[in-house]
Amino acid sequence: SYFLECPATLFSRTVPHPAQQRESTMATYRGPKASSLPPTTVSTTPTILDATAVNETQVLVAATKKKTKTAARKKQVQAKMDLSQAQGDLVNRLQTNPDTGLTTDEVSARREESGSFNVVKPPIDCPPAVCCLLPCIKHMPSMKAFHSIQPDDAEVMRNGDWIRYDVTSLVNGDIIRLEEGDVVPADCVVLSLTATHVQELLVDVRFITAEEKPRSAKRVPRKDPESGQEISVVQPVQLFWGGTVVQGGCIAVVTAIGQDCFVATLIAQGKFPPPANILNELPTAGGINAYSDNEPDETGIALVQADPMVRETV
Repeated sequence: SYFLECPATLFSRTVPHPAQQRESTMATYRGPKASSLPPTTVSTTPTILDATAVNETQVLVAATKKKTKTAARKKQVQAKMDLSQAQGDLVNRLQTNPDTGLTTDEVSARREESGSFNVVKPPIDCPPAVCCLLPCIKHMPSMKAFHSIQPDDAEVMRNGDWIRYDVTSLVNGDIIRLEEGDVVPADCVVLSLTATHVQELLVDVRFITAEEKPRSAKRVPRKDPESGQEISVVQPVQLFWGGTVVQGGCIAVVTAIGQDCFVATLIAQGKFPPPANILNELPTAGGINAYSDNEPDETGIALVQADPMVRETV
């Protein structure tokens, strides 16, 4: 046999070391060695990456992108939100920013200071166990009217971003956005309209004030006191907790929450739901009545400033 005739041949073969086998295999994929390439293509200076410089560059790029995005968002909001003098004064008194809203820390501080949430107590505030034993309570006219206008959630701007929260989380000074079909989550004043193709905002407040017609907010021309140019601003109409947006959309600033809302005052005085237009009984009714084209833009905030039936919120 072969092994008997040539035993030396079997052991005389040179078997490559496993490391050499791996190197040969990898060379097939890497191509020719650097030493076989022309001298001009071989770099004699090693490239050293500075980790600190790379990190700083990444941070700088990220910060620049974030700054550009924030500036674009602010520019977009500002382009839609030319405020009248009355609206600007109200925003300043509430210490809020209509372009970015409140921060999380500001909301926490205001909630801690007020010690309350945006909760309006029903006309008959009974424990759940009692309501279960007496189901007829839910069918009383005042309770039926209350539950028909009770809001669930709200779209609010926090830290510069729009987010939907439970209605109880709102605080004074929050910037909220209302669209058609939404229930107004707190007493607020209109700052701007969101729909460019809809020139009028309509909000149904029959269950709150017994007004026959919806409250209306339109764009009106005004002269900018700084530039002297004519700008278009939105009438700062006062809206109430429980109203329903039936046309258009708007951005508004919250002026009262919870038991400070107009509805809560009516409930406490036993006037909810009102049998007739409740505004006729108020000494400052002109401040919250629906607009006519000849009324000044400051009248929508008169309720917040002067009406004794609504508590001071700032």
